[in-house]
Amino acid sequence: MTKPLQDQLALVTGASRGIGAATAIALAAQGAHVVLTARTVAGLETVEQQIFDAGGSATIAPLDLAEHESVARLAGAIGERWQALDLLVLNAATLGSLAAVPAIDPKEMARVLTLNVSAQAAMIAGFDPMLQRASAGKVIGITSSVGRTPRAYWGLYGASKAAFETLLGAYGDEMAAISRIRVAIIDPGATRTAMRERAFPGEDPSSVKDPAMVAARIAALAEHGFEPGHFERVAG
Repeated sequence: MTKPLQDQLALVTGASRGIGAATAIALAAQGAHVVLTARTVAGLETVEQQIFDAGGSATIAPLDLAEHESVARLAGAIGERWQALDLLVLNAATLGSLAAVPAIDPKEMARVLTLNVSAQAAMIAGFDPMLQRASAGKVIGITSSVGRTPRAYWGLYGASKAAFETLLGAYGDEMAAISRIRVAIIDPGATRTAMRERAFPGEDPSSVKDPAMVAARIAALAEHGFEPGHFERVAG
């Protein structure tokens, strides 16, 4: 039986754990060959083995997204092996410190904005040609509610997500009229991740949704498609 994403290529950033890992596993289960990127090699290898054990296929590509030259090298290497990229999931992000706005450290702000915004722009630029060659290229970005609704002490992370959403939204608007590329922004809501645990150390992990629930929604969007400018918050 042919799987929904058979013969498609997907790339997932931050794929060594949490939502990224769960998304990679879900996409592979649907038949996609998934390129897994993250800094942590051991984590990527664990996810890759889970995919293999389930009968799927994947390739790991360890890299630090904050090093923009590494993004260009990755895009070049993938472009040499595959003709088109069907799905790009921009999941990788860093939380930074939760602090009052006057207390934000400028150096940390630069690091957070580099990964959460500049690196995302580099990924889009690097993989736009491959997305253009896909029959229906899709980009799905993972955001946070604090990018739209400011919250005390979340100014740094929220600002980075607001910028990320604007970047993705602009790209989607640009592509809608001239290509088959479609862009969606997904707010996973409260989800059981390492970032969530760091932000809410006293929270019972069982009280928030499993990353697999978010991954299932992303896989469904990959299969069925979506309209330009799609945004949703995953229930649960």
